[in-house]
Amino acid sequence: MGKFSLEEVNNMYMDVLKEIGNIGAGNATTAIAKMVGARIDMSVPSVKLLEVSELGTAVGNEDDTIIGIFLEVENDISGSMMFLLDIESGHYLVNTLMGRDLSYKEEFDEMDLSALKEVGNIIAASYLTALSSLTNLRIAPSVPYIAVDMAAAILSVPAIQFGMMGDKALLIQTEINADVAINGYFILMPEQDSYDKILTSLGIQI
Repeated sequence: MGKFSLEEVNNMYMDVLKEIGNIGAGNATTAIAKMVGARIDMSVPSVKLLEVSELGTAVGNEDDTIIGIFLEVENDISGSMMFLLDIESGHYLVNTLMGRDLSYKEEFDEMDLSALKEVGNIIAASYLTALSSLTNLRIAPSVPYIAVDMAAAILSVPAIQFGMMGDKALLIQTEINADVAINGYFILMPEQDSYDKILTSLGIQI
């Protein structure tokens, strides 16, 4: 186990996390704009370190239905990550990609879920690329898994896994403005030893 404790996170580390959030969200916005063929503006994301137990309510009501895309992080660091999207944003993205009327709100079919999974994969890769660029570490996402369910149900499985690695998770909230506001949440939880590697690569003493 590493010596670094998340309770000892200092201002320098938070600045790094915010920079990762800004670069990652910028990369993701560019990629999504190309996918949907429209101009998209990104708001400055909010970056927080939260108790794992707070994740369920941090993204809204626990009984709200949301879209969750879960991946594992591999190569030089290991851990887990999720991208969460509200249903309205999911419908907008899928309808735009499929060339459908934006008012279409039927239940997501297999093709819709595949498209959402690809969007989540692109966004996750954008954040990991930002982290990789700042640390010079090789970081890659695994094949993504997707679920559409209540927030409490979607977050329960990763919360258990996150809890095995540490008691805090990095939450990046971002809003992408297109025809509608696309609200998304990116959650990253590296294993403890991986935090040590990240910080060492950034020149932060641990």
